[in-house]
Amino acid sequence: MKFSLDIVDWRAVAPGVDSCEHWIQWARCSDINTFSGANPKSQQIPMMSARRMSIGSRFAVDSGLALLVNNNVDAAIFTSRHGELEKTGRILHSLAGGEALSPTEFSMSVHNTAAGWLTIISKNPLPVTSLTAGKDSFHQGMLEAQAMLATGASRVMLVDFDGEIPDIYNESVNSEFLPYAVAIILTAGDTLKCQRISLSGEDMNPELPQSLQFLRGYLSSSPLFHISVDNRHSWQWVRNL
Repeated sequence: MKFSLDIVDWRAVAPGVDSCEHWIQWARCSDINTFSGANPKSQQIPMMSARRMSIGSRFAVDSGLALLVNNNVDAAIFTSRHGELEKTGRILHSLAGGEALSPTEFSMSVHNTAAGWLTIISKNPLPVTSLTAGKDSFHQGMLEAQAMLATGASRVMLVDFDGEIPDIYNESVNSEFLPYAVAIILTAGDTLKCQRISLSGEDMNPELPQSLQFLRGYLSSSPLFHISVDNRHSWQWVRNL
């Protein structure tokens, strides 16, 4: 599987890293402890709306809105491995304790919550898709974007995010680098070429989510970088210089 594209613009948000300059510094260093500090306040979302969102959705919507300020897009794709697990976990906890459920928590617990908030706050009725594919969610969003670009869209915004994970899932989910959001605007082109390749006995199990792996590779000067899928496959990205 091969495809190519160009990147028009990007934004990203994580605790302690919320400006393009900070992300470029992060991409060029090997300090894995960059993701620390307080969650940045939203610059684009009204306060009353921000209070109703999970942290992951707030990061996703904020980064998406920041791109829409200076860019027109034809469609948007939201990808997330865990979606609204933060809110779903609280709902399950309330059910287990026989407590009344919060209507707000319930209505905001669906996987496409962030996508809906983006269109509402921006007052932009964009065609939006929300999808998940486990650890490979970001790259499956890339493939969805390719389909949109091939069928008439000129620019597609892809937003990958995840929020905080309830403590009960700590044993099965590595939440060291959560929450975060990465938003990029894609268009047809050949600046970046990607193909899925097989690995021969290599053990690729990086701690970073795919979109952060991609952002680090994209912001570095490396002509080639890999994004892990599992211990048998990876996505290989090549930059045309």
